[in-house]
Amino acid sequence: MRSRSSFSALRWISLFLILGAIILTTLQLVRFSRIRASFPSGMMIAGVPVGGLNRQQAAQRLLEVYTVPVEMRYGDALIHLEPGAIGFELDLESMLAAADLARSQQSFWLDYWNYLWGRTAPPAEIPLRSNYSENRLRTYLADEVAARYDSPPTPARPAVGTVNFEPGQQGTELDVDRSVLLIENALHSTSRRVVELPLARTQPPRPSFENLGILLRQTIDIAEFDGVAGVYLLDLQNGQEIHFAYRQGEDLPTAPDVAFTAASIIKIPIMVSVYRRIGENPDAETLNLLEKMIVDSGNDPADWVMEREIDNFRAPLEVTADMQSLGLENTFLAGEFFLGAPLLASYETPANQRQDVNTDPDIYNQTTPSDIGMLLGDIYQCSQSGGGALMAAFPGEFNQGECQDMINYLTRNHLPDLLTAGIPEGTRIAHKHGWVTYFGIMYTLGDAGIIYTPGGNYVLAVFLNHPEQLLWEPASDLVAEISRAVYNYYNLPAR
Repeated sequence: MRSRSSFSALRWISLFLILGAIILTTLQLVRFSRIRASFPSGMMIAGVPVGGLNRQQAAQRLLEVYTVPVEMRYGDALIHLEPGAIGFELDLESMLAAADLARSQQSFWLDYWNYLWGRTAPPAEIPLRSNYSENRLRTYLADEVAARYDSPPTPARPAVGTVNFEPGQQGTELDVDRSVLLIENALHSTSRRVVELPLARTQPPRPSFENLGILLRQTIDIAEFDGVAGVYLLDLQNGQEIHFAYRQGEDLPTAPDVAFTAASIIKIPIMVSVYRRIGENPDAETLNLLEKMIVDSGNDPADWVMEREIDNFRAPLEVTADMQSLGLENTFLAGEFFLGAPLLASYETPANQRQDVNTDPDIYNQTTPSDIGMLLGDIYQCSQSGGGALMAAFPGEFNQGECQDMINYLTRNHLPDLLTAGIPEGTRIAHKHGWVTYFGIMYTLGDAGIIYTPGGNYVLAVFLNHPEQLLWEPASDLVAEISRAVYNYYNLPAR
């Protein structure tokens, strides 16, 4: 009896243990099945933890994170960019499918077995998969952000009543290319969704070239000059010109230009004609005469170098012919400089045949501000690139080195007044000046040169004429003020 009772009790205990094991296993299986229906602990999709979530919940969590607006900061302004505004979309199906694949790489029963033994696979990380429209982002940045928040620079302005300029203001400009990269990174981030928009400082532009022309006229008005002023300015960077003739507050036509006595300024055309003929190895005497003609402004050396290198009898006419070949129809030399020199020809030009203005130009030598300015521009272009009108009109007769030599002579023409007085000491200027006096009374003066400055190089030619008398100081001071105004325009003060 005891043996049977013991067996029966043992059997029932075993059955209960087996039944308990089955129940426990079933419960664990059910629990595992529920866990396996969700993403495993530690799984990350696009940087978002989704452990314990099902597909729908994970999708909702991803949308909550990646639809948070990107906060953009333009200076002190805050701008919120909705991702949907630029077509930002998550590729949910692709990422969830990749997550499903990662959690189901092993068989159900093998995973269950590992679960029972407490063995877990390392958490999987699914990378972000998304897309957006870069074109829409660029359009948004340009039309909604830059158009609203960019501030353009303010150009410098002439100081009232002076030839000085008040400095302009810098502007700000959105750097769209860099902004696109930063915003793209923010769209792809779960936490760093604040962007400091990169801004560029825009420098103040110069006032318009037309405004400089107005300033030069105002400078003449302030000086109360009641004669005829001719001004020609050539920007050697872009070829822009300011060209006007001015008399008592009114512009005179400049087509044709106004004829002025060239005086010693005609030595620039003489130098050009000499260099056309001297070849690559000029003799020492010719170079000495050129130096005395330009640097010392000698009249006798001018006659001698023309006779030596151009023609014994017709040199002035050859100089005139050279200028006409360059298209400078209002520039001529009709005789030599020595007292009593014969007039070799009588020249009627469009400039000296005008009826509306007459500066009583010398019948021996004449030019216009535009003619001599353009000739200096031609020499400059030849010296810089070996090209320009000199090379085109006289092929093979000029080279870059010769043009540089001509400028070097003009640079050594030292005069502290006129154009030079309007520029800072040490500024390079290659120029020639001249004036006309009869019986001690001056009627015309001029100065024409190439000015080299940090803000840009330019040609400036200024001529003044008065029918009764030019007083040196008011006249030379006016030329200096015009020169100073132009220099200040090219070299604006920095704020």
